[in-house]
Amino acid sequence: MLNKFSVYLLGSLSLFFLGVSSFLVGSFFLVWDYVIFMDWEILSMNGCSITMTFLFDWISLVFVGCVFVISSMVIYYSESYMGSDVDRVRFYFLVFLFVMSMMMMIVSPNLMSILIGWDGLGLVSYCLVIYFQNYKSYSAGMLTILTNRVGDVAILLSIAWMLNFGSWHYIFYMGMWDYWEFYLISLIVLAGFTSSAQIPFSSWLPAAMAAPTPVSSLVHSSTLVTAGVYLLIRFSEMLSNFNCSFILALSMMTMFMAGLGANLEFDLKSIIALSTLSQLGLMMSILFLGYPILSFLHLLTHAFFKALLFLCAGVMIHCMNDSQDIRYMGAMTSYLPFTCTCFCISNMSLCGLPFMSGFYSKDLILEAMTGSGYNFFVFLIFFVSIGLTVSYTFRVIYYVMFYNVNMHVCHGYGEDSIMMKSMIVLALLAISGGSMLSWLIFSVPELFVLPLHLKLMPLVFIFLGGWLGYEFSSVNLGEFPLSLRFYFISFFSGSMWFMPYFSTFMLYGKSFYLSKMYYEVMDGGWGEYVVSSSPLLFTSSLSKLMNYYQFNNVKIYMMVFVLIFIFSLI
Repeated sequence: MLNKFSVYLLGSLSLFFLGVSSFLVGSFFLVWDYVIFMDWEILSMNGCSITMTFLFDWISLVFVGCVFVISSMVIYYSESYMGSDVDRVRFYFLVFLFVMSMMMMIVSPNLMSILIGWDGLGLVSYCLVIYFQNYKSYSAGMLTILTNRVGDVAILLSIAWMLNFGSWHYIFYMGMWDYWEFYLISLIVLAGFTSSAQIPFSSWLPAAMAAPTPVSSLVHSSTLVTAGVYLLIRFSEMLSNFNCSFILALSMMTMFMAGLGANLEFDLKSIIALSTLSQLGLMMSILFLGYPILSFLHLLTHAFFKALLFLCAGVMIHCMNDSQDIRYMGAMTSYLPFTCTCFCISNMSLCGLPFMSGFYSKDLILEAMTGSGYNFFVFLIFFVSIGLTVSYTFRVIYYVMFYNVNMHVCHGYGEDSIMMKSMIVLALLAISGGSMLSWLIFSVPELFVLPLHLKLMPLVFIFLGGWLGYEFSSVNLGEFPLSLRFYFISFFSGSMWFMPYFSTFMLYGKSFYLSKMYYEVMDGGWGEYVVSSSPLLFTSSLSKLMNYYQFNNVKIYMMVFVLIFIFSLI
């Protein structure tokens, strides 16, 4: 019988080899422009057939390859991270189910089979978010699954809407446009917004941090949050016939709001979650501007460095006795040198440092947006959001690595060899993944001819953002922090523009008063007193009658049956 650790190792190795082979086959399909559309007939009876359809093209195969490679590293990392947990085998199977649901969603050209993977992602994510089984995890899990149920309903409605037409294979309707497709694409955008946590559904993403760190790494890099972006990339040909100004504004607001909130947050995992939200806003925005391949490229490069960022944060939190507050960290380079190196690699890639993985997609996205001819508002929000990204990145690096030694006593610092091995693979991908993918995806180099000041604009905002991040975080002893001088603005920005309140008790708070009144009038009112608690004679006889009925209901049923039979004969 396999022991618990070999289950992790076996699953990790099999996923890794599957992922690499899938990526290589996807690369071959991309070079030769090859697509396999596979109809698998499960059952055929009386002229009615049940078929399962799979679409293997370069987008689905490359994405499945990346998801499998990242998942294999996360599962291998979990062998050490969850080593002392009682239910670690249950955790492994839940993560494996999660990855398989994502794969099901990626290779489906059919809304029916997409719904199977989509529902699987929602349900398994709920099981993983409530894994630690406390009240905070339960609340976060309910918020996650109920928000994602909105997306499930949108996909169900789009399935019902497509009953009017020939097939549920959305791939058949890509090259056409008719007035009815407006309703279909609106429902698909709603589903994508709930899964990718765009405004107004943003509050579940930081709440899902209640899950174990390896799950956060998987959810926030390549699975649940990217499912919505991937779905919209698949529907991008329909989106090109659609006026996307309003949904573009929502995506940009998400990007801006998340960047602003991350600069005022002190929880390490929440900062990285808001960073994910900001990058999702960037992917959605460039997708609605009409560049789906750029969005897909950023989706892949972001998956590499964000998974690495979470794994590094997990080691730090592990060493800090599960404390996530960055104000208690500091000078960690002396204690965790390898982890801090990988942390810096992933952060620099997130900032878009030249020739790192994130640079190849981010720089191209900014140049495509500049050349797209949209208005100054879009231009401004994009560049300010890039600056805010660099700002919160430098702030986190300053607090975690270069700040004073603020930790408590009795912390055991140590880097685990298993965790380090999984981080090495992701660090290599965070450095070279972007260049490899951009050379692969674009057959010729993408060239945007812009004036010098526009070419230098991303660099200017990167330096401005880095300086701002340092100014935000450097506070001398006895000095009043900048965020406390403008407390209302910082509170408003730091609480995601009050969106968690809108999503939770502002929705159901008023209904609690109604249910309280109903309880007082009905359950706890005169009816309860008269029927149950009254000393009157008829209550006890009524309860005896009810008991007699409950304990003898089979006899009474048979007796009634016999009586009815006799009456019918008469």
